Amino acid sequence: MSHIEKKHSPPARFRIVDLFAGPGGLDVAADVLGYEITGVEWDKDACATREAAGLDTFQGDVRQYRAAFFPHAQVLTGGPPCQTFTVAGHGAGRRALDKVIVYINRLHDAVRPENRNSWEQIFRTWRKIYQELRVREIEAEGVKAEKRKIEELRAAERRALRKKLALLGNSPEDIKSFLKTLATPPDLDNFSDDEIKKIFRRLGDLDNQLDKLKDRLEELGDERTGLVLQPLWWVIERSKRPGCEPYEAVVLEQVPAVMPVWKEYEDVLRTLGYRTRRQLMHTEAFGVPQTRRRAVLMARLDQGTPPSELRPLPEVSETHHRYRPGDELRKAPLLQTGVEGPKDWVSMEKALAAAGFRPERPAFTVISNYGTGGVPEARGRRDHDVPSATITGKISRNRVVHKGTDQDLDTPWDRFSFAEAGVLQTFPVAYPWSGKDVPQQIGNAVPPGLALHVLRKVLEPDLGEKEAAERLAEATTRLRTWKPTRRVAARTHAGLKGHPLTGR
Repeated sequence: MSHIEKKHSPPARFRIVDLFAGPGGLDVAADVLGYEITGVEWDKDACATREAAGLDTFQGDVRQYRAAFFPHAQVLTGGPPCQTFTVAGHGAGRRALDKVIVYINRLHDAVRPENRNSWEQIFRTWRKIYQELRVREIEAEGVKAEKRKIEELRAAERRALRKKLALLGNSPEDIKSFLKTLATPPDLDNFSDDEIKKIFRRLGDLDNQLDKLKDRLEELGDERTGLVLQPLWWVIERSKRPGCEPYEAVVLEQVPAVMPVWKEYEDVLRTLGYRTRRQLMHTEAFGVPQTRRRAVLMARLDQGTPPSELRPLPEVSETHHRYRPGDELRKAPLLQTGVEGPKDWVSMEKALAAAGFRPERPAFTVISNYGTGGVPEARGRRDHDVPSATITGKISRNRVVHKGTDQDLDTPWDRFSFAEAGVLQTFPVAYPWSGKDVPQQIGNAVPPGLALHVLRKVLEPDLGEKEAAERLAEATTRLRTWKPTRRVAARTHAGLKGHPLTGR
């Protein structure tokens, strides 16, 4: 029996600290499940949404806080920034992954029992890593500033070139077409005008400087690379710092490219006494009306079992069919247990209707903002009666047209509203989106419907199949009808005193 199973009943008593909490996808899921949750988030616009939603929040850089500040938190969750890993198949992304894995291995060596390191020695290892990352970050800031200057000079040279070409009698269309060819250096022997030759030479020099600066930035990496280490350090601090109690559970999620990082996390977590599970989750298979894949790492403390004997946690069972383009809906038969098998995936149309949007749109097709070569016909298309494609920060640019055509629906149905985009992420229709760049907030958020399944599985492992299904059904209904009850101002460091998680 795990530490969680021994200590906690009912599950509503769990207190969670959520790092990189965003606008509150995981938080609102925890709320409808009855858990207490506090988020740490630096983005002021996401914090504006959290405030309007009444979510408890500390605003600021995660690095300004420490696990020891929140001794009464029993569960750690989070989704550290992922942008540096989304090009994992390319050089920059692969190098970023490799760097993080090296740092994780150094931390793992520091906490291995056979190395018998004291807390002071473990902390020194972390401080050294932190300082190395900070030195790289400072140098990168300088390189970025130099890069901006070169880009400004390059833009000025292009304007001078455009002006000179116009004086020589070239039409705006010809100039525009010609400038598109500047990705490759032209043969200067084809030009008789000395001034144009000089501009081209300066442009060539500036391009070479930009290439070198880009290479250096790639070598230095992105500051977000180091942020991926923060949840692991919080777990280590709570596990090894004298006077601290280990977290009873950990839940982390990100894009699929982070799976190799989660694998290394698992090794450290097992050394610290956790049972773990990595799972690539298809959101539509958990009732979310969109196709989106998330890499989820789950862990539960089991200090009574030697690390070599720890069994993996069970997977979170899919409740709906996965969507495959061209598949027809399949009706799930009843199993011998009397419990329903996987349900049909949820379509955009069904999700929006269930949220109460009236009048309903006519049959529609969503045309993605993303395409090939700017050709509309090459852009992704999804009809109303299937799940949405992945909701991104560009959701407001997607066109909504009459099904099977390129004809836009009448305003306002030709674009998804913030509330509709949120519903496609399984946020409640009443969620109070606030601040700027709301589409980006929505696209970056954890789908609350997915978070329900993960949190329920990790924190309520003893529920039987039927009871778990009833619990999820009840929570899903509460999520759909959730409304904010009060506004809660975000806290800063000064707000640590007197907070329930701090004990100060």
